[in-house]
Amino acid sequence: MADWLAFSTTDIATFVACALMLGAYHLFLHCKVRRNPAYTVQAVNVIARTAWVESVMAGGKDILAVQTLRNSTMAATFLASTAVLLTMGVLTLSGQGDKADSTWHVLNAVGATHSGIWLTKLLLMLLDLFIAFFSFSVSIRIYNHVGYMINVPLSAERKALSPRHVAIHLNRAGHFYSVGMRAYYFLVPLVFWLFGPHFMLLATAALIYVLYRLDRAPKVLEEDYS
Repeated sequence: MADWLAFSTTDIATFVACALMLGAYHLFLHCKVRRNPAYTVQAVNVIARTAWVESVMAGGKDILAVQTLRNSTMAATFLASTAVLLTMGVLTLSGQGDKADSTWHVLNAVGATHSGIWLTKLLLMLLDLFIAFFSFSVSIRIYNHVGYMINVPLSAERKALSPRHVAIHLNRAGHFYSVGMRAYYFLVPLVFWLFGPHFMLLATAALIYVLYRLDRAPKVLEEDYS
């Protein structure tokens, strides 16, 4: 019983440590963006989408708007469908707990190997995939709404359909799309957790490094807003 608790504690402590590392990284990004609006690619995209909406609603770019929103909707649809397929794969994997000892736990030197921890790991993976699916689905919904709003001429003079309000809706869709992508990224440490908590810790450190490289906007953009 003592060994079981010790191994379980190792897995729990590693999961909490990884969650804190990812939380600290995103807090760091939040603080940087508050000081410099062009520090991350996501922040630059918010600025770009706002300017794009103003340009489209100024007139003469209806076809461009439809094509761009269609591309965004298709990308979100593909990723939402992928989340469903991955969910089915995880559910299938949950029925193979009796075979885990001979395959997944071969490299698990310090973590728990009993079925309870195994199912907990799969449950967290399912939760992560559900968040991804929900985020991409909401993103598709908002993109569809924006498709109607952005083609309303400015001459209508409706405050709720002004370029500023339409840009807010479009940026909300972009935000949910980013959340869905983040959920996919967070799936990497969870997958490595199946092999052992030490692999999860290494995967989290590698993920933070990769995200930092992906999230940083080019320095030339930072200089424009300094």
